[in-house]
Amino acid sequence: MTVTTDPASQVAAAAPSAALPSYDPVPTLAEELNLPRSGVGAVVKLLAEGATVPFIARYRKEATGGFDEVQIRAIEERRTYLIELEDRRRAVLDEIGKQGKLTDDLKKKLLACTTKAELEDLYLPFKPKRRTRAIIAKERGLEPLADRMWSQPKDGSSPEAEAQAFVNAAKEVPDVAAALAGARDICAERIAENADVRKLVREATMKDGVIKVKKNEEHDGKATKFDMYATFEEALATIPSHRYLAIRRGEAEGVLRASVDMDGEKLLAPLGKMSGLDGASPWAAELGKAVADAYKRLIAPSVQIDVRVELKQQSDRAAVEVFAQNLRELLLAAPYGTQTVLGIDPGQRTGCKCAVVDETGKLLENQTIYLVQGNDAIERGKKTIRDLCRKYGVRAVAVGNGTHGRETEQFVRDVLAAEGLKEIFCVPVSEAGASVYSASDVAREEFPDLDLTVRGAISIARRLQDPLAELVKIDPKSIGVGQYQHDVYQSLLARKLDEVVESCVNAVGVELNTASAPLLARVAGIGPSLAKKIVSHRDERGAFPSRKALLDVPGVGPKTFEQCAGFLRIRGSEHPLDASAVHPERYALVEKIAADLGVPVAALVGDQKLVSRIDPKRYVGGDVGEFTLNDIMTELKKPGRDPRASFEPPKFRDDVRTMEDLKPGMELEGVVTNVTAFGAFVDVGVHQDGLVHVSQLADRFVKDPSEVVKVGDKVKVRVLEVDLERKRISLTARKGERPQAGAQGQQQGRPGGGQPQGGRGPQQGGKGGQQGGKGQPQQGKFTNNPFATLLKR
Repeated sequence: MTVTTDPASQVAAAAPSAALPSYDPVPTLAEELNLPRSGVGAVVKLLAEGATVPFIARYRKEATGGFDEVQIRAIEERRTYLIELEDRRRAVLDEIGKQGKLTDDLKKKLLACTTKAELEDLYLPFKPKRRTRAIIAKERGLEPLADRMWSQPKDGSSPEAEAQAFVNAAKEVPDVAAALAGARDICAERIAENADVRKLVREATMKDGVIKVKKNEEHDGKATKFDMYATFEEALATIPSHRYLAIRRGEAEGVLRASVDMDGEKLLAPLGKMSGLDGASPWAAELGKAVADAYKRLIAPSVQIDVRVELKQQSDRAAVEVFAQNLRELLLAAPYGTQTVLGIDPGQRTGCKCAVVDETGKLLENQTIYLVQGNDAIERGKKTIRDLCRKYGVRAVAVGNGTHGRETEQFVRDVLAAEGLKEIFCVPVSEAGASVYSASDVAREEFPDLDLTVRGAISIARRLQDPLAELVKIDPKSIGVGQYQHDVYQSLLARKLDEVVESCVNAVGVELNTASAPLLARVAGIGPSLAKKIVSHRDERGAFPSRKALLDVPGVGPKTFEQCAGFLRIRGSEHPLDASAVHPERYALVEKIAADLGVPVAALVGDQKLVSRIDPKRYVGGDVGEFTLNDIMTELKKPGRDPRASFEPPKFRDDVRTMEDLKPGMELEGVVTNVTAFGAFVDVGVHQDGLVHVSQLADRFVKDPSEVVKVGDKVKVRVLEVDLERKRISLTARKGERPQAGAQGQQQGRPGGGQPQGGRGPQQGGKGGQQGGKGQPQQGKFTNNPFATLLKR
């Protein structure tokens, strides 16, 4: 394809976008996502009407054909992109039309664009631009010479002879060489602004380009956390997201410099062909120089930036997905339930803050014990623990797993054993983000007169009772179960994590009469402002007697009630279905079913024998289909069933309390605290989590760690290596014989990714950057690197 500048081919179009029909994204969405058009259309319509994703997925299955949340969110996200693309397309059409340069062919191409990149490539020649070399050449009257060069004539005089006519000292064209150079600049810009040319170069760079990384000179010879990238290269097409983000972080911290390397020579021939270069023309050499200049000076630098931006976006999406998956598992961790719990926030100098909360999470009493101030203080601490447990009927003790946590946990175990309180168990609880909660507005509103550390102890106790209800009070980014969360696009991360929290809260359901405002705010259709009004109404008038009583709250109208009611639970309500996931809009249907069976609704709820007598086909009709009836029957069998697993406390070895207690070959039971693209981190009871690299997760090849483990899993591991100086523990979950040294080096050289805030060390600050292709030797290429031999295995 060649770029034409023939004015005769241009057709001015007045307000071209105004003539376009209103945009309907449904056909494109259905095709791209491979989903039925009717279902996609229903989702788009419901979203436009203000319906929430959880509501559509749970209560509008007939309309969508049974789409799940993942499919609905994919429609929502892609629809937003397509609408933005269409808005930009109309703006581009209008702008080019105003310039009088919109040809029928160009308009057709603009309407055919499926990505923003394609659209911007086509718009590039028409964008207002700074004063380029091509513009200067045109100002000097060299465009006719450029047109001659561009047309590649096979007859006429030589380029030098024709260029002689354009020599003009007054226009700063002193000689033939300057005239030809200016003409080449004009041709080079035409080539660089050709959308097809840019597309070819972009795709070739993504396919065959290589990212090369080196340390900056000022860091040569110095040990850094990015040393594994001191001399590194890897194909752009295969570099994993976590490695690319590590390189980006190294660049941001001034340790590394990276560049994209591409063999441009092999692109010159196709670029010349696309530019109309004709070897039989005496002008071929000149246009060939313009092609080479266009690639090197104009196209390659721009495309390399585009490629790196695209890689960053891909890496961001991958990292966000890892974070989201981990967060989901953490939020849906098994709850201990409505039992009285003693929470302890460990501390050495300031003491261990102890807080007893009742079945509803209400603070009953708080005390402080000191375990490092002599025997008298220890004895007082023992008495405090014993008295609190006996006074309030404590069923479990939750100890924060931060600094001094393991020692505090063992102290409590010893007290419980000595006092014969065998029915009480003691468990470590992740305190990631607890400090963030303690200093938050939510915590200050709940406990305005308490110290931050006491609030932390309360949060730790509540996390054992119900992880979901407590963790929703914290910014998801502060929980620390991701990789490179500070390096990814923050709006993308926040949006995805909010979706996960919303999904988890609505999947479990919320007890309307005990839920906090932050928890209620995550219920479909409610939000923070209305959640506060609901809590205020509950505080002033007492517990809600039924779901329908929610309509008495100012701001809760029919639409809001429709969206949220099915996800709210009221135990002991006036209506037996209020404690279930059956939506109020289906109460009449259930009442008819119960009447047909000759029993009251209350008798039907929870009676599997009665439910099994229901004939679903009898009630299908109108907007009630098999999806709805199956969901209702499932719910009637086990009303209000919590989808989370049953609680089971982890079992750590009593003889392992610190890193110094760990020895290679030792077998341990641990809890997975974080899953990344390169492995899983496991709490084995020594405060510092250990890493099970992806190559050590199973006796078979594992591509994605999430295929094997998830956050909260209990796993059996074996110690491979303990690095006390760097505070790193290398573990294996493989059942076979102990791997050789190649697998033990996996803790080395990882450029601390992870999350520096909110919580304890391993998954915060220093974990997220274990990159480097271990177990993937076909990908990265490391040279002059102490781990090169290891990584080639």
